[in-house]
Amino acid sequence: MALCVTDTVRALACRGGKAATNLKLVSMFVIFFTSVIGITIPVFLARLFHGKPVHDKAILIIKCFAAGVILSTSLVHVLPDAFDALSDCQVSSRHPWKDFPFSGLVTLIGVLTALLVDLSAISHVESHQNNQAGEYEAVGTSEELGIVSTKKIEEKHREAEELVKLKQRLVSQVLEIGIIFHSVIIGVTLGMSQNQCTIRPLVAALSFHQIFEGMGLGGCIAQAGFSFGTTAYMSFMFSVTTPLGILLGMIVFSMTGYDDTSPNALILEGLLGSLSSGILIYMALVDLIALDFFHNKLMSGQSFLKKVSFVALVLGSTSMSILALWA
Repeated sequence: MALCVTDTVRALACRGGKAATNLKLVSMFVIFFTSVIGITIPVFLARLFHGKPVHDKAILIIKCFAAGVILSTSLVHVLPDAFDALSDCQVSSRHPWKDFPFSGLVTLIGVLTALLVDLSAISHVESHQNNQAGEYEAVGTSEELGIVSTKKIEEKHREAEELVKLKQRLVSQVLEIGIIFHSVIIGVTLGMSQNQCTIRPLVAALSFHQIFEGMGLGGCIAQAGFSFGTTAYMSFMFSVTTPLGILLGMIVFSMTGYDDTSPNALILEGLLGSLSSGILIYMALVDLIALDFFHNKLMSGQSFLKKVSFVALVLGSTSMSILALWA
């Protein structure tokens, strides 16, 4: 029980309802604008370089930076927080939470869920391709066969490009879902907190956090080539999720007096964080890092581009990891 004891005098001095509310209202606007800045930077750069020879390489480097940000977010921010929530003495002293490492299990479920989504999407596209290929088998004359053969080659190239583009879009959408889980948890936790000593440094740290995380997601959205409307919608959803989470946390606290350090709140935070972490780990390693470093044609035979991309990956990981000192 010693681990549950806190400095009561300091905690009471920091708890101020009105001051905490004012800080949270300010934080909603600050975090919204920093989120907008973070996610629009790579989208703007992609449109700026569009049609130029360096476009694909610039997008690749941005995406590698994004992969580092996402990987660091999952392993340095989300997973440790989820583990801490489920390891809290109020939770770990209960059944079944003290009997099994649920944070690891739910993270595994998140990984397998992301894999299932990937497999389902690829299976759907492959079945569509097979159906189209079957339409040409009934053609008889050699001339027709020659024409069909040419068409089949052209269709295969087009379908391969469509499959890559579909994969990139799917990655961006699933990635946003994982990030939104994380953002909601952050926002609600901050919104329910009444500790102004905690809120002040957390707002500053979260602002930088949203910039880097926004750059990570924005890099994937930029490469996916969504329409302007879809890009704007996804950017908007990322930007408002944390502020809306803060507002939701404030409403829940004002209506129920719900304590964000209660066992039920910690369990919910731990489970959602673990699921989000699993999704982000899979997306970062499989759909971002492995896809670009081992299956991207731009990387083939270009050692300098590989080195620059790896440096971008390390910079993204380092930038996000340093923020763990404060948030």
